[in-house]
Amino acid sequence: MFVNNDTDGTLFYPEAFYGRDFRVFPQARVAVSCVQPVARAHHDTFAFPNRSILNETIRNLIFHVPMWFAMFFLMGISVVQGVRFLGNGHRMHDVKAEQSVRVGLLFAVLGLVTGSLWARFTWGAWWVSDPQLNGAAVTFLMYVAYLILRGSMDDEDRRARVSAVYNIFAFAMLVVLILILPRFTDSLHPGKGGNPAFSAYDLDSTLRAVFYPAVLGWILLGYWIYTLRYRIAQLKHNLE
Repeated sequence: MFVNNDTDGTLFYPEAFYGRDFRVFPQARVAVSCVQPVARAHHDTFAFPNRSILNETIRNLIFHVPMWFAMFFLMGISVVQGVRFLGNGHRMHDVKAEQSVRVGLLFAVLGLVTGSLWARFTWGAWWVSDPQLNGAAVTFLMYVAYLILRGSMDDEDRRARVSAVYNIFAFAMLVVLILILPRFTDSLHPGKGGNPAFSAYDLDSTLRAVFYPAVLGWILLGYWIYTLRYRIAQLKHNLE
């Protein structure tokens, strides 16, 4: 099925119908296809996600949502390491805090990109003025400012302490802007502003079998990258 308008152009939905039978009527000199909606079709040889509005973009669920889980996990590591540095002053905690933020920002960028792609096909725009989206963008900029703040100071001890304090503030704002504030305002995002979160309608058993391992997998991948960056930073410090 093709959907066309002057604003969005042409969108192709190959999953809209499932061909069950095909017949030719010589008298009419036309071919008639007997079709039925995929949602009602039962076929033993294949299966794929088909959700209203989201259609096959529901596949993005295994990328977009786990990216943000990984980002939260890494920013959580960063703030914990920052607090530990304020407690004992060990340099390694500051290094871990910095590297986890750097990897967390990578996942934040991927989350914003996949979210923008999803918004284009579900809301009709690459970006909308939504509390959830705006909060995610502001949070990203706050952690970019964290790295800029670190680069603006030459004194190592002062840089570590100021960064640790800022890190606590940034993580608190992360929770407020992404997890709390959008729930009390109108929002298009699932699970926010009165919209239902992913339910049985959006997340069936087939998708769960992929979604939950994807969340764990992306988190572990992020943690692995973080440990690699920390080890590289330690080697550079030892060589200096």
